[in-house]
Amino acid sequence: MMRHLLLAVLLALSAAPASAETVRVAPQEQGAHRTIAAAIDALPPFGGEVRIAPGTYREKLWISKPNVHLVGEGAGPEGVVLVYGDSSVNVGNTYATPSVYAAADGFRADNLTIANDWGTRPGEENSQAVALAISGDKAVLTRVRILGRQDTLYLSQPPNQVSRHVFRDCYIEGHVDFVFGNAKAYFQRCELHGVARSNIFYTAQSRNGPEEDSAFVFSDCRLTAESAPDGVWLGRAWRPYARVVWLNTRMDAPIAPAGWREWYPDRSRTLDTAWYAEHRSTGPGASPETRDPRSHQLTDQEAQQWTLASFFAGDIGWIDPSHE
Repeated sequence: MMRHLLLAVLLALSAAPASAETVRVAPQEQGAHRTIAAAIDALPPFGGEVRIAPGTYREKLWISKPNVHLVGEGAGPEGVVLVYGDSSVNVGNTYATPSVYAAADGFRADNLTIANDWGTRPGEENSQAVALAISGDKAVLTRVRILGRQDTLYLSQPPNQVSRHVFRDCYIEGHVDFVFGNAKAYFQRCELHGVARSNIFYTAQSRNGPEEDSAFVFSDCRLTAESAPDGVWLGRAWRPYARVVWLNTRMDAPIAPAGWREWYPDRSRTLDTAWYAEHRSTGPGASPETRDPRSHQLTDQEAQQWTLASFFAGDIGWIDPSHE
């Protein structure tokens, strides 16, 4: 009796559909998933690859499985667009707005666009509206466009943990504090573009204390911007120990001469404790002699402390070595 019962269980398990480690999203293709959310659900608990056919996918994604890898199959990152349109106005707070939220470790994305299109329709007031949020560890994004306005890219780390991320050959667009949060993030060969507004702040890093091992480092990147009559700024400190470094950056945007600004110019003193630095900035926005005296111009030797390998203390096996 027991033997027959065991045999029946084994047969039932063998007949159950196994989770595939690679799944495909193509709404018009028989056998493929119609939505990205459904494809992620179909992955096994340890994650896998989601290949996405060209098109625009309007859905809000919360990714809680580790090692999920989204791959756009278009000719370029414009070919696959993941977009939603929540803002703090309609959902109540910034942290509920992301179009894509990667909450687990090992998230990867290649050759696609992640956007929050709040503010593109008549009557939508300016508001915090996150396109992509990441709170897991070891995220790698390559050739990804991240589009929004205020608070486009949010990077956070749980208490007493470090969240490490690499962005390679990406394009990030916004205006107020559009790369913000607290994480150990490295940006290689990326373009950051400020869209028109009264003022533009590329970064708002939020390191809380001097003991925290977090920073935003931008290496061999390019800064561009549209009109901003009240200034284009490299960053302002969301928290008092913010840390941001620009290495070999082409500053085609008209960066304000001081470069860095107080969170509240009339009452905050974050520049006294924040750590802001540049090394070999070029272009019309580069002006080391006029930068706020509390910021730093690094020597060649000091800049070596901020290479990719140094920044991650040699732990870079999780990054494709061909892109180091």
